[in-house]
Amino acid sequence: MIDFFLIGLTVLGLMLFETISSIDNAVINADVLSTMSKKARRWFLIWGLLFAVVLVRGLLPWLIVWVANPALSPLQALTATFSSDPVVVESIEHSKPILLIGGGIFLVFLFFHWLFIEPKNFGLRGERTIQSFSIWFFAVVSILLTVIVWFAIQVNALMAFSAVVGSTAFFITHGFKENAEAQEKKLLDKNSNLSDWSKILYLEVIDTTFSIDGVIGAFAFTLSIPLIILGNGLGAFVVREFTVHNIERVKKYKYLKNGAMYSIFFLGSVMLFESFGIEVPQWISPLITFSVIGYFFWKSKKELTKDAKEIILQKKQSTPKQGKE
Repeated sequence: MIDFFLIGLTVLGLMLFETISSIDNAVINADVLSTMSKKARRWFLIWGLLFAVVLVRGLLPWLIVWVANPALSPLQALTATFSSDPVVVESIEHSKPILLIGGGIFLVFLFFHWLFIEPKNFGLRGERTIQSFSIWFFAVVSILLTVIVWFAIQVNALMAFSAVVGSTAFFITHGFKENAEAQEKKLLDKNSNLSDWSKILYLEVIDTTFSIDGVIGAFAFTLSIPLIILGNGLGAFVVREFTVHNIERVKKYKYLKNGAMYSIFFLGSVMLFESFGIEVPQWISPLITFSVIGYFFWKSKKELTKDAKEIILQKKQSTPKQGKE
């Protein structure tokens, strides 16, 4: 029997995770779009959305599952989690640990890079201290990878290989993101000779790079490609709406990135646990996502309220002085 509540919870969790993990992408998009013509902006927001949902957030997870299960046909890989065919079920169960351990390593590395190295608004105690030891990032992830590969190779050599692939994927995508930040400055330069179409192409490449985090994280929620496409697709639509209408307001919630990164850490951990056969209920990942992001949203809102009260207080204190003068 189909559990519609669990399906709905999974889709909502995927949508929220995709939205929050893509905030940085939305900010870059909004900045670059502000330098483009109205026609080019409209093209990117309509056709670019179809590219982001169909080709990236649809094709990539399907391709990952298919590569992990080469014995299945493309259609079987797409509908695998809804299939009753014992051959399909057995193939998915066999490949699940291999897929999850690579994705888990990718996400955990992503979190530690943010925690040790990336500039941030410090939302929890200890974050500032950890960042002061940024050079230890490489030592931490190297030791972590060594330990996980050691235990994985005792179970399945392909699991150990997948862990290394997850590490490699992290460093490759990280390189693209760093290049994106450098290129953004050139695109925002008013003296730049780049055409609108060149900027659109750049934005699509960046969107693809940033979407990898959301696509890999989605496997902590489910291995169902249709659900991943639906949840991540809805998230991509919300991100586009933020890009057009509310990006300045979103920027004010300064701890949302913290929520995204801690969610990434927990989801990566769930994937690693499951890869070693530790069963985690499917509702855990959505619950973690809602709880962690909800906490940092509340913390951001509390900070906004505090800042607003301080501004009002400063205005009240300055008014009498102006009157005396």
